[in-house]
Amino acid sequence: MKVAFFSARKYEEKIFQEAQKDSEIEFDFLEARLTEKTAQLASGYQGICVFVNDVLNEAVLTELHKLGVRFIALRCAGFNNVHLPTARKLGLRVVRVPEYSPYAVAEHAVALLLTLNRKIHKAHYHVREMNFSLEGLVGFDLHGKTVGIIGTGKIGHVFAKIMNGFGCSILVRDIKTDPEIAAIAKYVTLDELLEKSDIISLHCPLNDATKHLINESAFAKMKSNAILINTGRGGLIDTQALIKALKAHRIGGACLDVYEEEEGVFFTDQSSEGITDDILARLTTFPNVIMTSHQAFLTQEALMNIADTTKKNFVCLIHGTRCENEVAHMS
Repeated sequence: MKVAFFSARKYEEKIFQEAQKDSEIEFDFLEARLTEKTAQLASGYQGICVFVNDVLNEAVLTELHKLGVRFIALRCAGFNNVHLPTARKLGLRVVRVPEYSPYAVAEHAVALLLTLNRKIHKAHYHVREMNFSLEGLVGFDLHGKTVGIIGTGKIGHVFAKIMNGFGCSILVRDIKTDPEIAAIAKYVTLDELLEKSDIISLHCPLNDATKHLINESAFAKMKSNAILINTGRGGLIDTQALIKALKAHRIGGACLDVYEEEEGVFFTDQSSEGITDDILARLTTFPNVIMTSHQAFLTQEALMNIADTTKKNFVCLIHGTRCENEVAHMS
């Protein structure tokens, strides 16, 4: 089966080319992001492979179905960009990669935290400029700090264990209890977590219940020196509220790998024309904000797991068998 591979990047192609060897799948790599304007590129394909910022709304799914597409493989865990009622109505089978490397994402969250706290990005720039002064580079010990973790799935689980290794006290919030995490952390209400944590890290999925989970009300409950980390989904944070909190010095800083309006910006080179998103531009001006462009997942191990799982998902779809990673079976 030929598969249109949207939003293709060079770092993916070699790994997916290797994965398709000796299989029934042939990926055609397209740089274009899937939108209403580019959906026609799927003509002649029975399956497509998409990523987090590809658009699969009602209009796109309807067009894909008209073109003969029957299978949609997300090479990511989240599926909030897919209009599932339309997919089900049209009989489109949607699969995903539920996990690829929780270590990659959790470790990136820690890297962001350490970089912001110890001013490593500033120190590197200073040394490159032959400035060896230590002024403005004071951080704090992680040991003994209270870390609040919202979401104790696989990524939150790994992050909790890492922070436990730093000697932190850990508070967690989730609708389910993980016995292994309960042994090293305390499950609390969201309000208690917000009020007591020096560091807050988001590791929950984005859905109707969690959209803008961190809003003005939440910021008002946080410590004025708290560090907020988001390597989950941008929509977990109300960005306007975050900017207001930063301007008012109501939080200590933010480590962001995602942004709620990242679609069409992240994963692209905007260096020539600049960005037109005023909110994103404003975020980049704060000295106590560090951002990366949705790269937390980006390790060799994760990419290999994504490619391998995607191949297995397509094999299930081709043969009409039940796929354990089918979204319809999880939502």
